[in-house]
Amino acid sequence: MGILGWIVLGLVVGALAKLVMPGDDPGGVIVTTLIGIVGALLGGFIGRALFGTGLGDFFDLRTWVLALLGSLILLGIYRLVTRRRART
Repeated sequence: MGILGWIVLGLVVGALAKLVMPGDDPGGVIVTTLIGIVGALLGGFIGRALFGTGLGDFFDLRTWVLALLGSLILLGIYRLVTRRRART
């Protein structure tokens, strides 16, 4: 998958992750895209480690599910870090 494919996947999956986990986040579109892209990579790593399968093609359902799973994990970690920083 090319770099443009990763950016599109990151934008869509990052937005889906924010829809699944609603709340007030200090990030905008750039942070959403970055969370989606890094979350997709994290999801691919988790999928390969646990199930022996990684990210497939752009239109493969496995790619989107693993990317969404990784983005949700990363969004949860991001919220924990930003809340701790806001409290101190």
